[in-house]
Amino acid sequence: MAGEPKQMSGEQKAAILLRAIGEEAAAQVMKQLDPKEIKKLGHYMNGTAQISKEDEEVVISEFESASATGDVQFKGNEYIRSVLIKALGPEKAKAIIESMTRKSYPGLEALKWVDAKSLAGMIKVEHPQTIAVILAHLESEQASQLLAQLPEFLRGDVALRLATMEEVQPDVLEELSNTMQEALLSNTGMRAQSLGGTEMMADIMTRLDKNTEGNIMAKIAEKSQPLADAIRALMFVFDDLIKLDDRGMQELMKEISKEDLPLALRGANPNIKDKFFKNMSSRAAEMLKDDMESKGPVKITDVERSQQNILKVCRKLEEEGRIVVAGAGEEML
Repeated sequence: MAGEPKQMSGEQKAAILLRAIGEEAAAQVMKQLDPKEIKKLGHYMNGTAQISKEDEEVVISEFESASATGDVQFKGNEYIRSVLIKALGPEKAKAIIESMTRKSYPGLEALKWVDAKSLAGMIKVEHPQTIAVILAHLESEQASQLLAQLPEFLRGDVALRLATMEEVQPDVLEELSNTMQEALLSNTGMRAQSLGGTEMMADIMTRLDKNTEGNIMAKIAEKSQPLADAIRALMFVFDDLIKLDDRGMQELMKEISKEDLPLALRGANPNIKDKFFKNMSSRAAEMLKDDMESKGPVKITDVERSQQNILKVCRKLEEEGRIVVAGAGEEML
């Protein structure tokens, strides 16, 4: 029986609208969202399979969209998976889907809103294994900032534990979440979750400055050289751009900032510089060389920041399937 359209939040309306406009258009919209927004929206998308026609019409009218019948085909989780894959690529989509369906731990989720310096001060007295679990719940960018803020004597031990972590039991996560929630206040499955690992550790390491990265890798190598080698093999650094083919390099140069390139190349090895130069016109290459020489002395931190900005663009293009970066020892056909 039809009734009055219910009151809906902005997220619920957005989920209904994405359902109505179809996978291709929804994928384009979701490309503009960050992972936190996608995760939040995904929870509401899971609940729109049985949405009433009246509610749908209210939303479509509110967004000044047209719907011929008001009856939009929808396949629940399959639709969500398809949209996420088109928007983010298979790897990121898988991670988002898993985060949408696994149990949430409010205390750990709340840590994502705490700045790295404050968080380091709060958890530096915890056991290194506890700190590693906390790092595993953060985005790589925040985790790298937090790792850099920890006392030096802790970093190697925490990194080693994070790199070798696989599953953590839900009762342990529940207790840690409650502890973190209490600490913050004062100053659909119950299964073990996959956390940490060499891939996450490698992603964190590529976001650190060279000095901090080198010190941590040395500590890990002292404990386990094979583990250090495995992490190093997964790390994507500026020198890896040499693995791009010419078409991929040209695609990358279309997207990167003209301010970042001269700075980034100041700290690059000759082979990388030549790779960029040969994929430009002679005139453009000469102008870039002149720009590099005219800047005078520059801070190493500025060079590393520009290189990281270019690597972020490269990762994005690779996730979108627009370029391919061969891994270590990997042959391309």
